[in-house]
Amino acid sequence: MNDRTERAPSAFRLNLQQQKTRAENLLRAVKAGDAEALSRFAAARPGGVAPDSPDARQATAKLADAQFVIARELRFPNWANLKTHIQSMDRERAAIEEKRPAPDADLKTLHIRCGHDIEQSIAEAFVGDFWPYVTPFCVGPVTKGSDRNELMARFIAETFPDEDGSRTYEEELEGLLASEQRLLRTAGDYERVVIWTEQDTWCQTLLGHLLAHYADAKRPRALEVISLDDFPGAERFTGMGQLPSEALRMLWSSRKPVTPAQLALGKDVWNGFSSDDPRDLAALVRSGTPTLPLMAPALHRLLRELPSVENGLRLTEQLILQIVSEGTADQPLLVWTSVWPRFARRDPLPSSVTDIGFLGVINDMLAGPAPLLALATDPPLAGHATVLLPREHAGLDRQTLTITAFGRAVLNGDRDWHAQRPFPRWVGGVHIQPGVAGWRWDEARHDAVFHAS
Repeated sequence: MNDRTERAPSAFRLNLQQQKTRAENLLRAVKAGDAEALSRFAAARPGGVAPDSPDARQATAKLADAQFVIARELRFPNWANLKTHIQSMDRERAAIEEKRPAPDADLKTLHIRCGHDIEQSIAEAFVGDFWPYVTPFCVGPVTKGSDRNELMARFIAETFPDEDGSRTYEEELEGLLASEQRLLRTAGDYERVVIWTEQDTWCQTLLGHLLAHYADAKRPRALEVISLDDFPGAERFTGMGQLPSEALRMLWSSRKPVTPAQLALGKDVWNGFSSDDPRDLAALVRSGTPTLPLMAPALHRLLRELPSVENGLRLTEQLILQIVSEGTADQPLLVWTSVWPRFARRDPLPSSVTDIGFLGVINDMLAGPAPLLALATDPPLAGHATVLLPREHAGLDRQTLTITAFGRAVLNGDRDWHAQRPFPRWVGGVHIQPGVAGWRWDEARHDAVFHAS
């Protein structure tokens, strides 16, 4: 049977009957005096139920109250919104399965995204072309010089090796140049370009790049953006890759034409991002970027990858070190099943750091004459002095981390990590080099300051 209501529910594909059953079960638990159920009622504070009295909640709770709690837990304002959302999703699923005309069929359309994560879903829901624009602007060198593509190509080849080690600098450079040419052709090749973007630094830096391009270059007949920082469901929204194809089709109606003010902001973002002085970018963060509300938080997260004025740690290192410090000598934390999930929960902008990027940072923290972390793997993994990459995940389940005495001193602000000459890296146009004076981030002031050491 191919009835859409028979499709397996998931975190973001909700089933109305299932939610009704959950509400009924919750109501029974409240009536029975279950402490957890009463606590859930108190957290949601449904109308008509006294928020300060468990006995009153137990005595007066109704099905509508339980439905309200379920809706709020799934990040809906109320039960009516939950029903409307599920019905809309069901309609879009039916449209896909019955092969009704795609909503982008009226114009020759290009969908641009900062990766491959929604490629299959776009193909199911739409007929336009899909372009995964995968240049890692938010982690690699972004400069204004004539060698900008050469710098990025070398960074990609060295940082993201293929499994067989075949990725070469020459191939990456050719790909970057081809992307530049394709972007120039979009206005002539397509009537409409739609940019699919969310809140993380990968998406927002690509958005800044695209807007800066179209601010000066020919634009297609329709240039639009779909911007998302949440989607209701049973788990935390971290990116569009979590969503089923019917959700993307439903989001189509939320797209907005790119405005002149947004084009101008994109140009300012890209100028600041590609500069070797991050203060203009910091000023944009403080402005709140009202024409693109998701941009300022993403730029803030990006600038927090500068060494901190307090201890020389970037935010990713700070979070990892805090998490590993919570382990004990008897129970050090497993890299993949403990440290990574906690990091993903604590990162203020989820998905801004990929699994490979996360493990690369850990490897840097394990290295050097004064490492922040140490491996505490038992039994030891022969031939591996560093944390394995995700494709070698079997080993990750057995690798554990502990914090070193130096790591604790840095975490306490008694020592400075950057002074220990960690590996060179980039934050946009800012080249962070070991032992060289440079820019640091002052979170209290929300500004970058030049540090002499």
